[in-house]
Amino acid sequence: LGHFGRKPIVLAWLAIVFPCLLLNYAGQGAFVLAKNGVVGHPFFEMNEGWTLIPMVVLATAATVIASQAVISGAFSLTRQAVQLNMLPRLEILHTSEKQSGQIYMPRVNLLLALVVMMLVVGFGESSRLASAYGISVTGNMLVTTVLLYVVMTRIWKWQLWLAVSLTALFAFIDVGFFASNIVKVFEGGWASLAVAFTIVLAMWTWVRGSRYLFDKTRRNEIPLDFLAGNLLKKKPQLVSGTAVFLTSDPLSAPTALMHSLKHYKVLHEQNVILSVVTAPQPVVPDSDRVKMETVNELFMRVTLTFGYMEQPNIPRALAICRKQGWKFDIMTTSFFLSRRSLKASPNSGMPVWQDRLFIGLARTAADATEYFQIPTGRVVEIGTQVAI
Repeated sequence: LGHFGRKPIVLAWLAIVFPCLLLNYAGQGAFVLAKNGVVGHPFFEMNEGWTLIPMVVLATAATVIASQAVISGAFSLTRQAVQLNMLPRLEILHTSEKQSGQIYMPRVNLLLALVVMMLVVGFGESSRLASAYGISVTGNMLVTTVLLYVVMTRIWKWQLWLAVSLTALFAFIDVGFFASNIVKVFEGGWASLAVAFTIVLAMWTWVRGSRYLFDKTRRNEIPLDFLAGNLLKKKPQLVSGTAVFLTSDPLSAPTALMHSLKHYKVLHEQNVILSVVTAPQPVVPDSDRVKMETVNELFMRVTLTFGYMEQPNIPRALAICRKQGWKFDIMTTSFFLSRRSLKASPNSGMPVWQDRLFIGLARTAADATEYFQIPTGRVVEIGTQVAI
C-alpha cells in the first residue's frame, strides 16, 4: 500500500480511477469502431482539438504517478524483505508520523535509478519495452492469484472448494494473458525475467547463507545467565567503567563479550547487554523507552524501544536510565560491537560463487555505529572470522 494506506487507495479507486477507466476505454473503443479500426493512437487522436494539450498534461501526470507507485512499492517490498530476514539490513528513513509505509531507502532508490538508465540506454524506445512490461504485469497477476489462494486456505480458513472455484476463474484469465506474453521473451521480455531472477537469487542466497551462519555461530554460544554466574564465582581482573555489548539475542552471551574475555582476560565493573527494539508506533515516550533487568552485580540486560519514526540514539536513550537508578556516564562507557569477517569455505554447503554473493550482500548492511549514533571514540569493534 506504500505511502498512502488502504483507505485513500480504496476511495480513489471507487470514486475516481475506476469510473474514469471505464469511460476512457469505452470512448476509445467507440472511436476505433467509428474509424473502422484505422487508428494509431486512439487516446490522442480522439483529442485533436483544444483538448489535446490537457490530455498530454494528464498523460504525463499519470506517468509520474505510475513511476511514484513503482518507487514506493519497491521501498515497501524491500522493507518487508528486510523484516523477514530475506535481505540484509538497509537504511530506512521514515518521512511521515501518520503512515508507517511512507519511507525512503537511499540504496534502493539508487539501484532503481541505475536499472532505469540501463533500460533506457539498452532499449532506446519505450515501444521496445512492451514485451517486458507485458510479462511483468501478467506474471504479477498470476502470482497474486496464487497468493490469494494461499491466504484463503491458510489464513481465512475458507473451504477448499470455495477457494479453488474462485481463484480458478482468475487463474484461467491470468494464465491466458501470461501465456500470450511469455512467447515474446526474445523480443524484450527477457528483461523482466532477468530482474526477477536476480532478486530471487539475492533473497535465496541471503536466506540460505544466514541459516548456515546461524548454525555455525549457535554452536559456540553460551547462555548469558550461565556465564554471568560463573564469572561472579570466579571473577577475572576487573577494570573501572561500563561496557555495553550490543546484541540481538539478550539471552546469549554476545560474541564481543566472549572474545574480550578470551583475549584481554579482563571484565568491566559494570556490563550491559543491550538490545534495540522497534515499536509499531511513530514515537515511544521516554517513560516506555528503557527496560532494565539485573542479572547479577556484574551484568544487567537493557532493552531500548524506539518508534518507527525515530532515529535510534543509544547514548541519549541510555541517559534515561539515570531515572531508574543507573548512573550512565558516556565518558566512562565503552560500546563493544562484534564485526564478523566472512570467508568463503568449500565445506559451507553452498557453492563458492554463492558464498561470495552472500559475503557481498553482508557488506551492504548498514553500519551499526552510525545507525545507532554511537560516538566513534567510544566504540570498540571486535572482529571475528567466520567461514561459511
